[in-house]
Amino acid sequence: MNHRHRKILHALFAHPVSGNIDFKNVEHLLVELGAEIDNRSGARIGIKLNGHTVVVHHAHKSLPTEEVAQIRKFLESVGVSPADYPL
Repeated sequence: MNHRHRKILHALFAHPVSGNIDFKNVEHLLVELGAEIDNRSGARIGIKLNGHTVVVHHAHKSLPTEEVAQIRKFLESVGVSPADYPL
């Protein structure tokens, strides 16, 4: 995982929750982690990683804080931690 991906991962787990994370960067991070991403109806995407699946709204620019929290919770449930990828 390159430095840019690690930066995005740490931003997802930052406190307070950031509302300034670009969705495309998160998408690239998830692919780097091995996730399968598929487009769903409307503006939603499905993310499948380590046997877990979550559906999130596809933001055109930066993710709202609710989406960041949802992705953070999903990453925690599949065992991804920023401590595993130090900056």
